[in-house]
Amino acid sequence: MTKKSPNITNKLWSCSAVFAILFIWQLVTGTGAVDAFLLPSPVQVLKTFFTELPALGAHSAITLSEAFIGLAMGILLGFLMAVAMDRFEILYQAFYPLVVLTQTVPTVAVAPLLVLWFGYEMTPKVILIVLTTFFPITVGLLTGFRSADPDALNLLRAMGAGQGQIFFYIKLPGALSQFFSGLRISVSYAVVGAVISEWLGGFGGLGVYMTRVKKAFSFDKMFAVIFLISAISLLLMNGVELLQRLCMPWDKGSKSK
Repeated sequence: MTKKSPNITNKLWSCSAVFAILFIWQLVTGTGAVDAFLLPSPVQVLKTFFTELPALGAHSAITLSEAFIGLAMGILLGFLMAVAMDRFEILYQAFYPLVVLTQTVPTVAVAPLLVLWFGYEMTPKVILIVLTTFFPITVGLLTGFRSADPDALNLLRAMGAGQGQIFFYIKLPGALSQFFSGLRISVSYAVVGAVISEWLGGFGGLGVYMTRVKKAFSFDKMFAVIFLISAISLLLMNGVELLQRLCMPWDKGSKSK
């Protein structure tokens, strides 16, 4: 009970801060300090959200399908790259700087090229999501692999263990914490990457919806979809935390979060 008390207190402070911001927002718009045309009130945004819920649901399904496909491919690519660079030092020396270099290129700059090369279908969107999600996975796993206890590694080698046994019994379990830390970042990147790619062209998705309502100057709908994207990202990050607790029951730190 004493361990849960700080967590409850922290959540109360967070909720209080959110409600305070919403209250100030409602106060500013309600008094007419800012035109409702430019900044709709939270109440108006909430009404618009429920009014547009069918359309938002249909567009969310498209965005989430793109995000999950890209995230799955990003996880697979990041895992394979981390294993290869940990196993072969020459690959680490050759490719790790390139992995870091991919993150210095702005996503907004790459997206138009992908659309130009691959069209307006799902392919360029998935590629962009892979480019934005594989880096946290790769770096997290590689850090975990390389921080394995040397004494444990030497003990298994002395007992005749092979590289596969060392990987599955020492390196992989030790890297799970870093993997889930990177995965929490990647799930939010996946949704944001999908929306950014949809801005530049497509036939559906939350990014396409945002482009349409922006051209119509429907700022209440714009705020509604922004809140929806934030809620989806938070739900996915909480899902990753739940998955971490299931996969790492021995980790007391993950349970106390």
